[in-house]
Amino acid sequence: MGCSLSTSVDVDQIRRIPKNVGELAVFVPGLRIPKPVNFSQSLGDNLSKSLVERLSGLRTQVVVMASQEAQTAVKPRRKAATQHGGSMLSDLQQSLEDYLPVLLGLVKEGSKLQNSVKFVWVNQEDDIEETAMSNAWYEVLSVLHLMAMVSFSQANLSLLPKTSSDGYQQTDESKRTSVDVFLKGAGYLGFALNHVLPQLPSELRKELPVDLSEGVLQALCQQALGQSGDIQLGLAIDCTKATLAVKRRLACEMVKYWHQAYDNIVKLPLTSGWGEKHQLYVKWKYAEAQAAAYYYHGIILDEGNTEKSHLMAVSALRTAEQFLKESNKECEAFHTTRPVSKNPPIWGTMKYLSEKIAKDTSIKGRINQDLYSHERIVETAPVLPDFSVALKPDDYQLPPNDPLWN
Repeated sequence: MGCSLSTSVDVDQIRRIPKNVGELAVFVPGLRIPKPVNFSQSLGDNLSKSLVERLSGLRTQVVVMASQEAQTAVKPRRKAATQHGGSMLSDLQQSLEDYLPVLLGLVKEGSKLQNSVKFVWVNQEDDIEETAMSNAWYEVLSVLHLMAMVSFSQANLSLLPKTSSDGYQQTDESKRTSVDVFLKGAGYLGFALNHVLPQLPSELRKELPVDLSEGVLQALCQQALGQSGDIQLGLAIDCTKATLAVKRRLACEMVKYWHQAYDNIVKLPLTSGWGEKHQLYVKWKYAEAQAAAYYYHGIILDEGNTEKSHLMAVSALRTAEQFLKESNKECEAFHTTRPVSKNPPIWGTMKYLSEKIAKDTSIKGRINQDLYSHERIVETAPVLPDFSVALKPDDYQLPPNDPLWN
């Protein structure tokens, strides 16, 4: 139990909001961290010594590694990425995957041990410092949430541009890898929403911290899909074979992901530093997605041969420019909200669109005003095309119970 005692002080320090977290390509809410549990006291009379020791050992490992990663996560991100190269995150993910099959024995059908252990986790987006529940499904939900947040952190490290002699570099391979990681994280969240959350009694669900509320879990799941769509659009922009129609569809799909994330998170009482920052991040990315979608919609409308299509194109491009300005404001608000962060060198979708939107809006507007009277320019934005979304969370299933339970 020495490891548990040695981490108690560290866990208590994790609630402190840092002043600066450096560069962020992906926002990851402050990690929820488990506090030590004495399984011998709770389960010693009901389980074999070997099973109790295995539960205790695996969870202690998660406590120690999660505490260490949380403290690394609040340091400037580029320095952390250089020092650890993501290996600490991979080790934490593996520890969670090792712990889960043993934990699941407490919730197997017919088990009388489901409510025997009080599990305590430190919250980050909730004003309440920590949440304790004597229900093993709460522990399963917390583990899946942490697995998803570790996936987000891995994607963040993958997307932060690497320093080279030519400046900051990002490879297509790292971008595609990050999409796979996002969809994997979305799979954990989707399973938690559909299969774990319903296992908790209604009175306990009301006591869950905001971090684990249905709205936050939904928003995080949609964020993963939105970030994946953003990366796919960036890859399409760099691909000479990708048509305007393909880019518009990707941008319109991205709007749907971020719109759902926005709807789920905007009304939640996220008042702490991490929570407020989370809401601002979703607002920023939602505005960015709309700027991209209206830009490509406007460019395609302008290819039409009618006066109406040309006028609607100008309106769409002007709308794109407005959303671009709004996204810049939300971006600044996000990065200046404590913990203070900053953008990595501009990359991907916005590296291209931040220049093209203003330039093309000015050019198309001037041309069409020369052709048609100013009064006939459409002031209301045209409706975006309604495409069905293509990205889905990965299918995830809980692992079988550890053989020790047999």
